[in-house]
Amino acid sequence: MDLTRHLAAARAIISPNFYPGLQGATSSSAPVPRSVTRRQAQLQPTATRFSTFDYYRDFLIKPPHMNHRHQLFTLRPQPRCFSTFRKDSRNTHQTQQVRMAADKTAAWEKQIQRNPHPDFKQVEASRPPFNPSTFFTYTQTPDPDWQFGSGANSTATTTTSPTDQEKEKKQKKHIPIDPHAPDRPAGFNYKLLISAIVPRPIAFLSTRSADGAVTNLAPFSYFQMIGHDPPLFTIGFASSLSASNAKDSLRNLAERRECVINMVSEHYVEAANAASVNAPYGVSEWGLSGLTAAYDCETVPGVARVREAVFAIEGRLESLREFESRATPGKMSTTLAVIEGTRFWVREDAVNDERNLVDPKVLRPISRLGGITYGRLTEGLELPRPDFEKSLGGMEGAKKLESKHVAN
Repeated sequence: MDLTRHLAAARAIISPNFYPGLQGATSSSAPVPRSVTRRQAQLQPTATRFSTFDYYRDFLIKPPHMNHRHQLFTLRPQPRCFSTFRKDSRNTHQTQQVRMAADKTAAWEKQIQRNPHPDFKQVEASRPPFNPSTFFTYTQTPDPDWQFGSGANSTATTTTSPTDQEKEKKQKKHIPIDPHAPDRPAGFNYKLLISAIVPRPIAFLSTRSADGAVTNLAPFSYFQMIGHDPPLFTIGFASSLSASNAKDSLRNLAERRECVINMVSEHYVEAANAASVNAPYGVSEWGLSGLTAAYDCETVPGVARVREAVFAIEGRLESLREFESRATPGKMSTTLAVIEGTRFWVREDAVNDERNLVDPKVLRPISRLGGITYGRLTEGLELPRPDFEKSLGGMEGAKKLESKHVAN
């Protein structure tokens, strides 16, 4: 079967029954994708027979509600989808996959040594108790009298003389790190980046399988907002969809194309962390966390939001893209999901009357730092955005500063 026939068959069987996001799509109305990825061009027919849906579920087409060009994505067929397997052999195969995923997770955790404490509870007991009365407050900036061209503030203590501060700056050297050095494990990049790219917001992602049988709840700190019109968000998954250790959230998101992103707050940080447990596929984290599933979403009615979350976002999958590993060429190691926000939920005491500003004192957001560390937001400082003419003096002021600037 050539590629043209593959695409024709894919168009014929994809419908709203398979992907709720494909509203109104039929075999005659579904648009023909204009672009085919390199991996699709390499797709070869196989002697092992798949069921019709299982085979063509690997083609994910952007839903018609997107105004821009439809694009075709290919996702590797998963062995658990073989229709020729008997029930007992399928269960055996799935059990093997669960074991393989557990082994990979264990090997990864051993490499990165996420928890640096042999006895965490003993270490935690030696620390001050959590202070719930610490509320978000504003402070001054490090240098309220800072002027254009002044550069960075000193990192030294305020008791250090200006001369000693300058010496200290010159003594601190930077070192380059090659992320793909032959003797550098990929886990080192992970530990370095999650400790340096901080604080990171947490997407507490709620998903559900296409058939509704499996629900999942998991936190992801490879998360960011990338646009507001339309509201767009990205979530990174450290695996490919076809990998044996693929995240349950990724599987559900690819199948159903719907989710809810809940923002984590102080009052349920332990419950959110509990949802990161390495439970096998099919085990719902809702019961493990004790959080409340609210099935009142308006645009993704089959997916629950976390009722305890102060702010949550209903979303639909806009696109998926896989990236190839540099450490293991030929292996897809990362998947990027772009999600369009379709509805916002906010607790009424946290938002202003215009419904355009959330109060950090009520939201009390939790972020991720390096290792097993979470961060609280307890202080903030305000800095008005400068105006080129009023604040700097226009081009004349800019030229004066340029003449004084010396590159080091």
